[in-house]
Formats: sequence, C-alpha cells, structure tokens
Amino acid sequence: MSVLAFTPVVLRTPTSVKASFPCQPRPKFRTTVSFASAPATQIGFSDPFVLQLAETLEDSHSPSPLPSLQNLRDTSSESLLSTPWPSRRDEAFRFTDTSLIRQSQILPVTQPPKVGNLATGSEDTNFSHLFIADGFLVNSIPCASSLPDGVFIGSLSSDSSDGIREKLSSLFSDFQWGDMFWSLNGLGAPDVTVIYVPAGVRVETPIHLKYLSVEGREGGSKVLPLSNPRVFVVVEDGGEIGIIEEFVSSEGNENKCYWSNSVLEVVIGKGAKVKHSYVQNQSFNSAHIKWTSVRQESESRYELVEASSGGKLSRHNLHIQQLGPDTETEVSTFHLSAGDQTQDLHSRLIFDHPRAYSRQLHKCIIAHSSGQAVFDGNVRVNRYAQQTDAGQLTRSLLLEPRATVNVKPNLQIIADDVKCSHGAAISDLEEDQLFYMRARGVDLDTARKALVFSFGKEVVDRLPHSYLREGVERQVKEVLRRLTSENE
Repeated sequence: MSVLAFTPVVLRTPTSVKASFPCQPRPKFRTTVSFASAPATQIGFSDPFVLQLAETLEDSHSPSPLPSLQNLRDTSSESLLSTPWPSRRDEAFRFTDTSLIRQSQILPVTQPPKVGNLATGSEDTNFSHLFIADGFLVNSIPCASSLPDGVFIGSLSSDSSDGIREKLSSLFSDFQWGDMFWSLNGLGAPDVTVIYVPAGVRVETPIHLKYLSVEGREGGSKVLPLSNPRVFVVVEDGGEIGIIEEFVSSEGNENKCYWSNSVLEVVIGKGAKVKHSYVQNQSFNSAHIKWTSVRQESESRYELVEASSGGKLSRHNLHIQQLGPDTETEVSTFHLSAGDQTQDLHSRLIFDHPRAYSRQLHKCIIAHSSGQAVFDGNVRVNRYAQQTDAGQLTRSLLLEPRATVNVKPNLQIIADDVKCSHGAAISDLEEDQLFYMRARGVDLDTARKALVFSFGKEVVDRLPHSYLREGVERQVKEVLRRLTSENE
C-alpha cells in the first residue's frame, strides 16, 4: 500500500494580538572569521561534521578583494559556528533524509573545470546563454540581438563596474531565513554571477543559465564533489526580464555522484516583472540542494515555473518576501520521482503589505516503490497585509505500492480582511477516468499513459519555451515507457 501523509495547518491569530514581524537583521560580521581561532564556546555548539566542512570550504579559496563578497563569506562563517547538521528531529527536515550527504566525504571543487565546446545545437539561439560549471562562470554566448544599454551580465569580481558593484553591495542582505545549506553556499561560492537590469529597461530575450556538473565520482562512491553556484538578479523599477535555470550533468557524467548546492537571489523593483523557469535534471546519484530567495517591491510581478526530475536527493527551498503593496506572485511546480529519489519542495510566501495576489500550484508524480515526495508550503499573511488574495493547491499521484508522499499546506493568517484558500489531494489514477476511456475503445495501458501525462502537463505547459517543455515531456514519457515494460 502507498504511504501518504496530509497535515493541513491554518493559524489565525485574534485581531487583538500584536502582529508578529520578522526580527531585525543582526549586525554584519565585521572581521574575517577563522575557524581555527574561533572561541571554544561558539564551536562547542556546532556539529563537528559542519565545522570540518566549513573549514574545508574556507580553505578552498583565497580572501576576496571585494568587500561585499568577503562580507558574505564572513557572515556565513559566523552562522556555521553554531549550526548543526539537519536531522529528522528538525521540523523542516522531518520527512527528508540527508544522510546521502552526511555519510559522504565532501570535496569542494576549487578550480574551474575543463569543458569542451559548450555551444551545442540543443540551445535556443534566441537566448543569451551563461554556462556555470561546478559553480564557476566559464562561458557566455550572447543572443543575436545585443542586450539593451545598461544591462550587465557577468561575474561580480571580474567584469562589473564600480557603479554596479556599489548598487549591488547595498542590496546584499543578511538573509535571516536561510538554513545551513544557505550558509555553506555563502562560504563556498567562488564568485557571484550577476544579472543587472536598470530601471525602465525591458530585456526581450531570456537569459539562460545552464549549470553543468562536471566533477563526479562513479555511482556508489562515498565521495561527493561539491559545487556552490550563486547568482544575484537585480531588476530595478519598471524593468522586465526572463530567467531560465537549467541544471544538468555534463556529457558522460549522467550517472555520477556529486553535490550541487545552489543559491539564487532575486530583487524585483517597483513595477518590475520577472519570469523565472527552473528545470532540474541532474544525475540520479547526485544531491541537489537549491535556495531561491525573492524580494518583491510594490506593484511587481514574479512568476516561477519549475520542473524537477533529477537527483537522488533534490530539495528546493523557495522564499518570497513582499516589500510593498499590490504585488503579484504565481508559482507552478512539477516534481517527478521516477526511481529511488526524494523530491522535496519547501516554500514560504510572506506578505506584509496590502493587496497581494498569489497563486501556487504544486503537482507531483511518484512512480517508484522507493520514491518519495515532500511538499511543505507556508503562506503567512501578517496584520497589515489586508485584502490579500492567496491560493494554494497541491496534488500528488502515486503510481506504485509503497510510494510515499508527505504534504503540509500551511496558512498563517493574522490579517482579518483576506481571501485565502488551500487544498491537497493524494491518490492513484481514478477508476472512473480509466473506465471512461476504456469504454471508448482505449486500451488500459494507453489510458494510464494519457492520464499520467496530462496530470503533469498542466504545469509543464506553463514553461514559456518549447526547448524546456520538450525536454521535460521526454522525461515523463520515458517513465511511462519503463512502467509499461515492467508491467508486461
């Protein structure tokens, strides 16, 4: 029998209770943290594995001459001194087993890997391409039409002007919601890839970030090469841009072991728009941990479409913070667990200002008896976020006995003039639907394939580019083909 868990949570604080707002960011760390010279009282609260990993990351690169980048590393170092490795006793990891990483020897990638010809025929020529190999920006291919004046795309340390660096440094935040993986990325990122769009500028062609995992060990290895790519996107007032993130293994590395620990920060100015596509198809023997942090100013719009099918352990932490009224947010995600995989989405939407509009749709297919999926979606509507309209829906499809899914839709409502809803459904294919199709001459296998494919297609069709849609559709069809062959 399939295993499922459904934990709906709705919290409404009486209007007489004082609103609870996030605490103020702690002061910036002013001096470089050295783990070797850290006070014993601080280290005593840390996990030895985390401490050793942090020391390895600290030694993997030289100090940065850029104050903003070095401050990021220092702050992350300070945080890791008292951060334990997450376990099942932690609420955020209650259903997610991270032992794949914990029981491995972690080797950070310290040098840009050697890569061959990156301009393959699979990429859409209408995109501007950035290739990030094991956390290092190694190449860029602009689209046929040049970028608008003032737009900057490149690494923070090597190419950005002092003016852009000054603007960006004021936006680097001490992100209070980040976990241990966020801090590990901040300490281990070799550089920051920057996408900057000035006020009022619309970038017609999307920016395609292709993350390649080049370093890898053979399947079953207890050694995990670690990469820490970090990208910072700033779209000033009235700007528009499309961002595509695609995570893949390099050629010949499709079944290797490695760990990708990625962070994307997006700052959206007043009236600006960002369309974000995120496709993850890494090795089934890999660990993929990703953070996406979005800050929306008033009247801005953020749209995310995600399709994740790779990784033995895949977890996406999505945090969206409203910084002004009249924002629009749409999140559509599709996860496919086709083997001994864990697909995990933890999302948090925080509204502090009036008239926010948000819609979240999450769909997941678990097609293996050892497959697992986790959805933990939190929508927090604070006191001054009156007239917020927020909707959340998660649906999961279990195709095999003993497949497991845990869902936890969570509304925390403090405002008293809102329209908020959530829903969850977990099931196998409905017999009535199969009977309907068989009554019209469709055989059972074809009917099952059609229903499963259409279940995921609702989200996949929202990917704005055919190149991405076709790739995800091939993955779903391959799963259906394998299931059919196993049942014969």
